[in-house]
Amino acid sequence: MKTILITGIGGDIAQSIATIIKESRPNVRLIGTDVNLEHAGFVFVDKFFQVPMASSNSYLEQIRALIKAHAVDVIIPTNEQELSVFHPIMKELEDRCITAGEKIISIGIDKLKTINFIESLKLPVPWTFPAESTSFLEFPCIFKSKTGSGSKNIFIVENETDAAFFSSKFPGSIFQELLEPADQEVTCAVYRAKNGKVAVLQLLRKLTGGLTGWAKVINDSAVESMCKRIAKGMDLYGSFNIQLRITEDGPKVFEINPRFSSTVLMRHRLGFCDLLWALDEASGKEISFPDIAINQIMVRTQDVKKIDKSICK
Repeated sequence: MKTILITGIGGDIAQSIATIIKESRPNVRLIGTDVNLEHAGFVFVDKFFQVPMASSNSYLEQIRALIKAHAVDVIIPTNEQELSVFHPIMKELEDRCITAGEKIISIGIDKLKTINFIESLKLPVPWTFPAESTSFLEFPCIFKSKTGSGSKNIFIVENETDAAFFSSKFPGSIFQELLEPADQEVTCAVYRAKNGKVAVLQLLRKLTGGLTGWAKVINDSAVESMCKRIAKGMDLYGSFNIQLRITEDGPKVFEINPRFSSTVLMRHRLGFCDLLWALDEASGKEISFPDIAINQIMVRTQDVKKIDKSICK
């Protein structure tokens, strides 16, 4: 494996992925793509290319051209917008395109479809309704987009007036039960290997700016069982991320990210190396899962770099 292409390199997930590869596989050449130029992605890759929006008719053809021109061995798409159109390339490259699989993507990019599928597995979920269904709500609840990633742009809805406002202003969104307590939010990294074995890392977390800023490793047996049932029920192959809260009635999943998440570097530092496991399995290697001690604390840090203007042109 000599060349890896990472999409969305302007984002934190892609940059974390690039950091892991540079540290662990220093001889691999990294190519990054993004729709924008004004970001730090140039710092993390050997070569950068600007591409159109994933919704553009020319997006997939430009990705194919880069794969061919630079003899790309593996491609790692990192955001939902790209994953939603990536099926043709997934089919062409098979294991060389690192994703959680077509079924996971088709369900996970739609938060309402996600909840409905989890419920079909006979697992508890928060009540969730389309933005138009204001008559079924219990207050307070939350309002958020039906698609997209991260924990930003989530609103607390206190009453019918708020509900009517958000429903009319943001159609195509959803209302969802507000799960309590807020300090019991857990992000779960889940990896299912080719041999069917499943590894789960549970991080009790606190958000900072929509990202996990602080996390502690926990091991809740109900959470573990639920994550494994979802992974098998959704035919997971590779890695995805489950977001849940542990309520007085037990854990309830409110979202699934059908990709590597913003904690990919954080969990790599703990020994949950799902990115490297995916690359190893793509190369035909066998993998094994480590035991990770509970109560370890992880925090997010930041850095600043000055760069040559010429590389941003």
